[in-house]
Amino acid sequence: MEDDKAVLIAGPTASGKSALALELAEKTGGVVINADSMQVYRDLRVLTARPTLDEEARVPHRLYGHVDAAVNFSAGSWLADAARALEEIRGQKRLPIFAGGSGLYFKALTSGLSAVPPIPAEIRDDVRARLDRDGVEALHAELARRDPASAERLKPRDRSRIARALEVIEATSRSLTDWHRDGLPPLLPPTQFRAVFLEPDRDQLYARIDARFDAMLQAGALEEVAALAARQLDPLLPAMKAHGVPALIRHVKGAISLEEAAEIGRADTRHYAKRQFTWFRHQLSEFEWMRPEAARAWLATVIPGWSEGPDPESRDSGFARFTRAPE
Repeated sequence: MEDDKAVLIAGPTASGKSALALELAEKTGGVVINADSMQVYRDLRVLTARPTLDEEARVPHRLYGHVDAAVNFSAGSWLADAARALEEIRGQKRLPIFAGGSGLYFKALTSGLSAVPPIPAEIRDDVRARLDRDGVEALHAELARRDPASAERLKPRDRSRIARALEVIEATSRSLTDWHRDGLPPLLPPTQFRAVFLEPDRDQLYARIDARFDAMLQAGALEEVAALAARQLDPLLPAMKAHGVPALIRHVKGAISLEEAAEIGRADTRHYAKRQFTWFRHQLSEFEWMRPEAARAWLATVIPGWSEGPDPESRDSGFARFTRAPE
């Protein structure tokens, strides 16, 4: 591929994205760039299925585990980090390989993002204090008065997005709708990338999600969450809402059993996978959909010199590593 090109590998959780990206990077001398909103957090390597230390040593990885859980890391922050990583990788004449499942990240990468400025910490703290004191319904009613378009678009109990919409109004005196009209340009225009969305069989995927969650618990996910809970961070922070975290925190506090927490975590992850299918189908038409087993043949048409070779599923698809002892 030309020096300004990139490969984008997306798909639902547990679909084999990381394994495919790792193999592509090994064969091309490329660099894997994280496009998963939870894998940016250093506190949750196991529970978010981040690459292992061994995998990170095999090829260069960027934007994995570089953010503390106390940070309210946004798509805009990720896009700024991705721009720096992309510049570095292109300067080295290497292939950038974006891999992940966060639709908003890929949307920002390929279509641009609204230019909302950073929200001052005091405004964010005030809105969240009112959210805790008055409840989400009261803040949704306030949002309906101040930004009817956003209030109509959001569910009345969507705490995070309602708080975000009010923060923007408080900080800028403009609605999110207004800001969305004045967007930033895409980091990767249409001519600069090829993109694939891995579409596994749904029943097999859901079974894989369930098995992987249980394997993560065996590999140290519960201990990760216990350490996170001990920090007593704001429950509205993104890292505190990672799939499995809220339920496992309830278990750590003695409110529910481990099996109850695990079942909630498995169900939340399955529901998230369904939403990923829907988002990419409706929001990112530039992605080519295919079965994971067909993706490697597709890469042979995109990458000069790519050889399909043995199926990586026969080696390590990203699930088996969670059956090993945590590093």
